[in-house]
Amino acid sequence: MERIVNLHIEKLPEGVYLATSDEVQGLVAQGRTIQETIEIARDVAKKLLEAQEEDRGEPPPAARDVFDYPLIVSA
Repeated sequence: MERIVNLHIEKLPEGVYLATSDEVQGLVAQGRTIQETIEIARDVAKKLLEAQEEDRGEPPPAARDVFDYPLIVSA
């Protein structure tokens, strides 16, 4: 099942990116690039959501058919 998790990504003074989410408690991911940070955040979110599902005994809501996605384009 797919689920949409909104990430907050910021570039730290050290030059790395940090991702967190208000929707998945405990999600913190850090990477050298935005793409690497997103990939790490995806893995962390999957593990956290699986653990939450085991604790609650019910799956999280599925992804909607329509949603917004911020596209990052290098100029």
